[in-house]
Amino acid sequence: MPERGRPRTFDRTAALRRAMEVFWTKGYEGASMNDLTAAMGINSPSLYAAFGSKQALFLEATEFYTQVEGTDIWSALEKAPTARQAIECFLRQTAKAYSQTDRPQGCLIALGALHQDSSRGPICDDLRRRRAESRAALLRRLERGVAEGELPQGFDSSTAATFYATVQHGMSIQARDGASRAALLATVAGAMAAWNEMADVAAA
Repeated sequence: MPERGRPRTFDRTAALRRAMEVFWTKGYEGASMNDLTAAMGINSPSLYAAFGSKQALFLEATEFYTQVEGTDIWSALEKAPTARQAIECFLRQTAKAYSQTDRPQGCLIALGALHQDSSRGPICDDLRRRRAESRAALLRRLERGVAEGELPQGFDSSTAATFYATVQHGMSIQARDGASRAALLATVAGAMAAWNEMADVAAA
């Protein structure tokens, strides 16, 4: 006979991954406690004991997402030998990651809390910070391209970083709405066509 009162044990990392997938699919507001506990295989007291609150669980889930999902997107940005190849690889890897069929489409960081009642507070602040860090990574790679002489000195790295971050966010929404990988790659092609225009303007 099992001991009475023994706390229920569970794989915390596996439960966190399942919570991440619920938030990724439904967003913060759309994910109910029933959704989360059912997916995680635990009851509400165990969830609160392990994670503190729904808000704390979401923040931990977004950190987990950052560590385990889409890593190829950002490694491509650093590994490519030129800034142009870095941006193109970044977008092509985004298209691949966002259109995988074995997980929710799009990006948790872009789509996790877009509703009006999430416009302020720790969750929205955290997601804004993560999106700003992504744009900063693009900016650093573009500025490196200028410093290495690949891009002209007049190249507007800040505007370009904002543009390509915006393209990525739009691809997230497209993917959530059912866009195919081919459609996302067509968006990449259009975005890269703008690269030459920006470089030409800077060089003029």
